[in-house]
Amino acid sequence: MDISAIKQQFKIIGNDPYLNRAIEIAVQVAATDLTVFINGESGTGKDVIPQIIHKNSSRKHGAYFAINCGAIPEGTIDSELFGHEKGAFTGAVETRKGYFEVADGGTLFLDEVGELPLATQARLLRVLENGEFIKVGSSKIQKTNVRVVAATNVNIPVAIEKGKFRADLYYRLNTMPIFVPPLRERKDDIKLLFRKFTADIAEKYKMPPLQLTPEALIMLENYRWEGNIRQLKNVTEQISILEKERMITPEILKRYLPEDKTSLPILYKNNTADDVISDRDLLYKVLFDMRKDIMELRATVRELSENKINNTSPDSSLSASQHITPITTMLPHDNMTTPEDYFSDQDIEVEFLQDKQDSESLSLEDKEKEVIQKALIKYKGKRKDAAKELGISERTLYRKINEYNIEL
Repeated sequence: MDISAIKQQFKIIGNDPYLNRAIEIAVQVAATDLTVFINGESGTGKDVIPQIIHKNSSRKHGAYFAINCGAIPEGTIDSELFGHEKGAFTGAVETRKGYFEVADGGTLFLDEVGELPLATQARLLRVLENGEFIKVGSSKIQKTNVRVVAATNVNIPVAIEKGKFRADLYYRLNTMPIFVPPLRERKDDIKLLFRKFTADIAEKYKMPPLQLTPEALIMLENYRWEGNIRQLKNVTEQISILEKERMITPEILKRYLPEDKTSLPILYKNNTADDVISDRDLLYKVLFDMRKDIMELRATVRELSENKINNTSPDSSLSASQHITPITTMLPHDNMTTPEDYFSDQDIEVEFLQDKQDSESLSLEDKEKEVIQKALIKYKGKRKDAAKELGISERTLYRKINEYNIEL
């Protein structure tokens, strides 16, 4: 198997190991009739994998159809896939064949399969299990011999948990999984793709191709590219057409890159617009955890300090506070991180860490209460799920509910 020949045939740009592995699996599985499930973000080029599978299979002379399940209205998706009888519904003026009937002996690529309605998922499962389907408005069972390749950018396990996708269908589709990596994980390929896109545009519009300064290339490679290859191509086209300067600097490039809101570590990613807990709320949760660690450190230091004071000679003229040793003298100083990395010399005195509970920010407690309330609202009062969301035990959640007098 020559990966380079496959890439050339299907115009695939890149040398990323995960991309190469996806192509290898596609070629290997092509000789079988196994159902293939492709997972990857939108814009990563998932649509080329089923073409590789079809062209290298015994079905290559049969029909090949790519169907975007998310683009077909829910009311007509069953008719599109399985066909319908005349008079089956308003507007069905004649009998129509569906894709599973037309593609008999060939391959169907079901893109965005995670968007299928549950009723359609049940019909699809039946086809995959025994090759049988029934047209809309008919009671006659028909047989078909179709190879199914499915793809989605939806997190299917999460969709299953929320009741939006059938678990049995997922396991049936996922016979042979293939993962297509996002562009941000293929940093070395970004330069190759940019060069290809700018060369194509230069040839098409008879203009000099773009070039990147080293600094601009670094910016291009470190950008997250949420839209993946599709977004990179769009940005390249915009710069090529709108900029007179052919040498692209970071200043020029920045004008065409949307603000990278995910450049910081991701604390939590909303899966739907209905999610109640935001990134800000999760940040508060991190702050609460940090406060807990500081409180535990405070208790430990207090205990050590009191022991040291108790062991001090009774006739010492020094006060208790003068006997207290800074934290840094109590903690190891090897390669471990010490509080010196986070606090100033004045802050790290045990006097600061002792009886100053009044200085605790009440706003943090208010935010903690707010986050707990949002989690309980999100899961409709189910404490087990709310505790899991917050990353705390149910016992701790019960205690917090009582502590803040939260009404369910």
